[in-house]
Amino acid sequence: MRNIKYIAVHCTATAQTATVENIQKYWREHLGWQMPGYHFIIKANGEIAHLLDIEKVSNGVKGFNSETINISYIGGVDSKNNAKDTRTPEQKATLLKLLREMKNKFPKAIIQGHRDFPNVAKACPSFDAKNEYKNL
Repeated sequence: MRNIKYIAVHCTATAQTATVENIQKYWREHLGWQMPGYHFIIKANGEIAHLLDIEKVSNGVKGFNSETINISYIGGVDSKNNAKDTRTPEQKATLLKLLREMKNKFPKAIIQGHRDFPNVAKACPSFDAKNEYKNL
């Protein structure tokens, strides 16, 4: 079992119409990643795409991946590619449920947004996840 210190919340920084397959293709073909960026992606309808077993290391937060579970929702930008919380009610509900499950498995893990890690210069997940989920 990995020593999980963080549960990182991400956005894909894409339109909500982006597909999991296209996101994975980008990781492989443009970034050269062998492993997915996230363990879970939440689609606009609230459906979870489980991309990687939580025992394996994903590519979500450089320098922290070995101790982090990475969860993302599809979206996070407006039509001009500016950071915006675009979570649907279904995504919000699924994200909350999934975070609760992960927190139950890893009670000492800190839930925070990608932007809350040191030296991260991006708005991801386009909302204050640390504050929103502080009571979990």
